[in-house]
Amino acid sequence: MLVQFLILVLGLILLIKGADWMVNGASSLARKYNVSDLAIGLTIVAFGTSAPELVVNLYAAIQNHHDLVFGNVIGSNNINLFVILGIAGLITPMAVQSSTVWKEIPFSLLAAILLFVLANNFSGNGVGSISRVDGLVLLILFAGFLFYVYKQLKNDAPAPSEAVKTMPPLKIWGLILIGMAGLVLGGRMVVTNAVTIASAIGISEKIVGLTIVALGTSLPELATSVVAALKKNNDIAVGNIIGSNIFNIFLILGTSALVKPISFNPIFNTDIYLLIGGTLLLFIAMFTGQKKKMDRWEAGLMLVIYLGYTAYLVGMEI
Repeated sequence: MLVQFLILVLGLILLIKGADWMVNGASSLARKYNVSDLAIGLTIVAFGTSAPELVVNLYAAIQNHHDLVFGNVIGSNNINLFVILGIAGLITPMAVQSSTVWKEIPFSLLAAILLFVLANNFSGNGVGSISRVDGLVLLILFAGFLFYVYKQLKNDAPAPSEAVKTMPPLKIWGLILIGMAGLVLGGRMVVTNAVTIASAIGISEKIVGLTIVALGTSLPELATSVVAALKKNNDIAVGNIIGSNIFNIFLILGTSALVKPISFNPIFNTDIYLLIGGTLLLFIAMFTGQKKKMDRWEAGLMLVIYLGYTAYLVGMEI
């Protein structure tokens, strides 16, 4: 058991470092083309910090650990929204652009609602699953989101930032490739050993996915958003979280389902309700107190809600 736990930790370290290297390389590459901070946060950084979830889910889907697939994505999204954005908001109030309030946050809400509808098959035979057709729908919507960001690039003037240094091309591509290798190896180690540990101590894959694996794969988002908040770069901090949540549902679940259809356990509906409610709460926070800003008390409320829900989950499992 100790060996499996140590390998799991090593796998998480590889995931985090792999994502870190890939984000640094990809962000530096984007800088060469004068891409704005918000666009980088919504795309390059969001993809890099979501890469651990993608790798873990692909392995889990192939190995038929379907509860781990949903637990990882839904759990990561809830941690992103309630914990990471909450911590970043406590560090500094999160002021956001109008496009984030009226477009990116609603797009994230659409993703959560669509996940609920597709997973429960309200228009199908009643058997919960994300089919290959559903996966294709999610990927098409993801392409639409990328097109929206591309259109935004024409309107957003790039802002100078000290967060990413210019690197020579060889170093950029070296970081990207080494980061990808770390993600692939780390993802395999995490899935294999998380399932082994869960089976050994009698904890369900759902709980493992929603907590240990989701928290582990969300560490890149935590590090990125906290550093961005400390540097008062709200566009990167918020864009990373909203972008990651959109990526997790549209890209990661879509890709996983395309590789192999994923059976859905209705027990996850409560977690999806939490995700939908949290996204609505974030939207409402943009109009309470200071406009287009998440104040510290609102960030604290998000953290308290998540801690209470986690205590409820553990209590139900016990």
